[in-house]
Amino acid sequence: MRTQVVIIGGGPSGLLLSQLLLKAGIESVVLERKTRAYVLSRIRAGILEQGMVGLMREAGVSARMDAEGFVHDGTLLATENTTFRIDFARHTGTSVMVYGQTEVTRDLYDAREAAGGAIVYETEGVTIHDPKTDAPYVTYVTGGTEHRIDCDYIAGCDGFHGVSRGTIPASVRREYEKVYPFGWLGILSETPPVDDELIYASSERGFALCSMRNAHLSRYYVQCPLTDTPEDWSDDAFWDELKRRIPEEAAERLVTGPSIERSIAPLRSFVTEPMQWGRLFLCGDAAHIVPPTGAKGLNTAASDIHYLYHALRDHYLDGSEEGIARYSERALARVWKAERFSWWMTTLLHHFPDQTPFDLKMQQAELAFLRDNEAAQKAMAENYVGLPY
Repeated sequence: MRTQVVIIGGGPSGLLLSQLLLKAGIESVVLERKTRAYVLSRIRAGILEQGMVGLMREAGVSARMDAEGFVHDGTLLATENTTFRIDFARHTGTSVMVYGQTEVTRDLYDAREAAGGAIVYETEGVTIHDPKTDAPYVTYVTGGTEHRIDCDYIAGCDGFHGVSRGTIPASVRREYEKVYPFGWLGILSETPPVDDELIYASSERGFALCSMRNAHLSRYYVQCPLTDTPEDWSDDAFWDELKRRIPEEAAERLVTGPSIERSIAPLRSFVTEPMQWGRLFLCGDAAHIVPPTGAKGLNTAASDIHYLYHALRDHYLDGSEEGIARYSERALARVWKAERFSWWMTTLLHHFPDQTPFDLKMQQAELAFLRDNEAAQKAMAENYVGLPY
């Protein structure tokens, strides 16, 4: 088999790239290790920056997002039982879209399959060959049979544990990482959200986040020790702890109910450089991880796809090589800014085990400055809705 671009990974970033390439008349094949049902069963983030919203529209897969997504013009920050609002619309003239990553992925799968785009599920032993040459190819196994795809370029959209990053020799890669000493216990419940906008809460007991997927499906988180397991927390224990960490007026109107999903996610910041090796390009979690505090995980993957899609389109349609040559440079420039924002929000709102009384006072002062300073609010709003590509 031959195609122009092999995309390793059938998550939202790989699917979005495939759909954008399809619109430009560029052939691709998507290789996915799991089944479609498995990919869609994963619970992920739900805040889309304006750039991601624009890419969905450009890819022709925005109809359900535009009809069912929730436009948020701001967000709420709470500390010491007081709440203040960051007004995205006033400070930036834009907003974010609340639309679950699972729904994004479903829309992209539906579009890919409706267009007859090639997706190979349940692939094993995916191996990237000769990416530093003009004739790269990928081999994989399905049903006990090995297959080969010759191609021009390879997009590694296969996540942190995928094969793509490891294909780049360790002597070439430089990796940067910070592991945070806590996790997020999250639950999904079929209850109405406690507020029309997200509430980020910093309390003496630790961080909490009140989020949502739709008008009848809520997503809540509390900071917890890394030693905890989901089984350590009953639903009642979770709701009781959440109420202690959010403002009293929010706790009083909180609607509780049985959880339909409960999990603990560790937090880390991670970047690998470069994001390109020959004709292999890394995208999304294959190249970088952010803590979820700033809602940047899917959105940084989307910015990678923006740069790679435009690079490939310029190559095939205009004969320009600049985008391909500068992909890693351009992608990393924006990635590091998103990493900074996610790190800043994480350190601002969480309690760390080794914090001193001075450290806590600095957190309180930073929050007070953000509450009272228009320039600080504008900077946060600009980063939250998404820096320009």
